[in-house]
Amino acid sequence: MTAPPDDQLSDRLQTALWIAAGLAILALLYALSPILTPFLLAGILAYICNPVTDRVAGWGVPRVLAVVLVMLALAALGAGLVLIILPLLYEEAAVLAARAPEAMALANEKLAPWLRQNFGLKLRFDSASLQKLAAGNWDTVQIILERIFSSLKIGGVALVGLAVNLMLAPVVMFYLLLDWHGMTARMAGVIPRPWHGKLISVARDIDAVLSQYLRGQILVMAILAAYYCLALWLADIPSSLSIGVFTGLLIFIPYLGFATGMILALLVATLQFAGWGPIIAVLVVYGIGQLLESFILTPFLVGERIGLHPLAVIFALMAFGQIFGFFGVLAALPASAALLVGLREVRALYLASRFYRG
Repeated sequence: MTAPPDDQLSDRLQTALWIAAGLAILALLYALSPILTPFLLAGILAYICNPVTDRVAGWGVPRVLAVVLVMLALAALGAGLVLIILPLLYEEAAVLAARAPEAMALANEKLAPWLRQNFGLKLRFDSASLQKLAAGNWDTVQIILERIFSSLKIGGVALVGLAVNLMLAPVVMFYLLLDWHGMTARMAGVIPRPWHGKLISVARDIDAVLSQYLRGQILVMAILAAYYCLALWLADIPSSLSIGVFTGLLIFIPYLGFATGMILALLVATLQFAGWGPIIAVLVVYGIGQLLESFILTPFLVGERIGLHPLAVIFALMAFGQIFGFFGVLAALPASAALLVGLREVRALYLASRFYRG
């Protein structure tokens, strides 16, 4: 039985209004993206920690206490990682300060003749010469100092924002974990009934993909952290434990994590002033590590189920980083994997449509 024309018009009008409301919500979320960072971080951590919280609550522990215990364990893990990384930064700063005179002498011996021969620059790297050079180019130095000061002010504001986000995220995470199942049930309850079954199926597929990705990625991070610690220790690189753990954690961020860890290791190797041996050793260690990650660990532990093209990975990192900042970079890959599941469903609907089939 065909619905009356008035009912069809009313249905189309309601559909158009709900679509407009959905687009307005998306626009609002984009406009509020600068303040959504702690909620995004808390949501990621709550999603990761919810299975553990459910397991603890299943032992007869009240849900509130289970959430507190899980968050305390997560905080202890984070504090332990900070205590591993901070000594690395302190040690390298001390080494740099202690070897500054040696570095200047080496620059006078190697770099200054090269600059004089190739560019006609007569420089001597010592405090008196550098002060004289700065005095002769004070206008340029002043401009540079103003820019540095401006950058420091911007960086200070960003640092305050990061601190606020880090303080707000645990509060948001606590309430998310406490009411996780209630919130998911309420979200499922507002889905239009004709779409309910399909959207729940898509949500389950997304959950399966993200669970596989997160479990596999954690294993990859742990194995690579152990590899870099052992390999750098065998290569006699100082602070091998800190650099290895730091690199293993940063592997979560594709490309950027590997590059940052390698640059840090190269800096430590260079500060030894022991020639090319430590530098070549670091390059070999990180080259083998990249091959190990790309061709063995990631295919076998993370799998090909996510199926993101390398260009899609780079675009996702840039796009999510632009919208949500640093934590957007962290969430780029799992969020893209979730979007990919939705795009597969859209593609299937498109291929089955009369518009495509003619």
